[in-house]
Amino acid sequence: MAGRITIVGLGPAGPELVTPETLSAIKTHEHRYLRTREHPASVVVSGAESFDHLYETSDTFADVYRAIAESLIEASAKADLLYAVPGSPLVLERTVAILRAEAGAAGVEVELLPAMSFLDIAWTRLGIDPVEESVRLIDGHTFATSAAGRTGPFLVAHCHARHVLSDIKLSIDDSPDDVVVLQRLGSPDELITTVSWADLDRDVDADHLTSIYIPALASPVASEFVRFDELVRVLRDECPWDRRQTHASLRRHLLEEAHETLEALDARSGLPDDEIDEVADAHLSEELGDLLYQIFFHARVAAERGSFTITDVVTGVHDKLVSRHPHVFADVVADDVDTVLGNWERIKRVEKGRRSAMDGIPPSLPALMLASKTQKRAASSGITIAADTDPTSAARLEALAGVAQDLDDRLLGDLLFTAVELAGSSDIDPEAALRTAVRRFEARFREAETAATAGGEEAT
Repeated sequence: MAGRITIVGLGPAGPELVTPETLSAIKTHEHRYLRTREHPASVVVSGAESFDHLYETSDTFADVYRAIAESLIEASAKADLLYAVPGSPLVLERTVAILRAEAGAAGVEVELLPAMSFLDIAWTRLGIDPVEESVRLIDGHTFATSAAGRTGPFLVAHCHARHVLSDIKLSIDDSPDDVVVLQRLGSPDELITTVSWADLDRDVDADHLTSIYIPALASPVASEFVRFDELVRVLRDECPWDRRQTHASLRRHLLEEAHETLEALDARSGLPDDEIDEVADAHLSEELGDLLYQIFFHARVAAERGSFTITDVVTGVHDKLVSRHPHVFADVVADDVDTVLGNWERIKRVEKGRRSAMDGIPPSLPALMLASKTQKRAASSGITIAADTDPTSAARLEALAGVAQDLDDRLLGDLLFTAVELAGSSDIDPEAALRTAVRRFEARFREAETAATAGGEEAT
């Protein structure tokens, strides 16, 4: 045999819960290793080398666990060693699972010593018999898949961060009322609280000794939405290309997918429903999926920073749509589209703290979209403004308006195309010219808006 690795558990809390057998093994081994010093009982393994540095330099937890196992197998070729892990070696300890699976092939003997786990205290604090209650122990990182199709009860471990709690919330459609949060069991600062499901990832200050108990669920865990979020997480963890991406690097991919979705929509434009075939439907469905992936990807990147999660994205847009539709969800009357749009813009201005109807229009929009959005904002405000004061320009525009009577899509397209052609023959950038016109219009509108606010009368 190349060597021997003795694996011991440090129990759920302080040194007082470490078994005599483990303490004896620590004394008899000269070469000692700790998975992490971030544990109250790690002090009993004096002179040990820890693997905490791997958590800082590795991209994923899977990379950390693999690197630890490889290091231990390599070190055991030189001398027998002791490896100490938090809790019990066989309870949700990934490094031990890897060592047991691969040590034999490397000619390394593995011995495990029993230890007390956090489970022993958890059952006591909860006052339940896990066998009678059929409690399922689940890793918070894999909750969506490990709990799929089950209704509980669950004891969920490794709930060490807000994004883990958010992922757990996301995986449940019909949520329970309350859950029990167990933190630092067996230690002087042990904390057991009951929190509402809605506040789970808001009120809980999660750490590496946090677990939650879910007594029961009304419906089984997991949906297609959750499975997709789990796929994005796995790709982010295990694919080198996905791991390298940032919000900035994903920007062009989001733009490309948006344009490809628009292309799929354009291919069906003008066709009656009974003429849209399965191929066109499948194409649009595929492009919408690619666009959705970009949204999930950005949410995952943000969740890793502790910023926001896909749950926050969905909740935010849900609440915003309810707020922006008071004619549906409140007692506001809006019988026509113009009233709906006017209400929308007024509510949005209050929400965003905007002082002008022109505030919040993205200046990077293509010029035509910028002009259209600016005109719609002005129209919905109820404020009218005078035409451009340049009499020559005014006369030319009036003549053009006469030509454009009985306007339809084709004529409008021809007019725009001709305008671009004229710009080229006059060495004028049509995009820049239209942006300048929009800025002139916006300036006049803001003046009229200020006058209307100050005088209480509509500007003309």
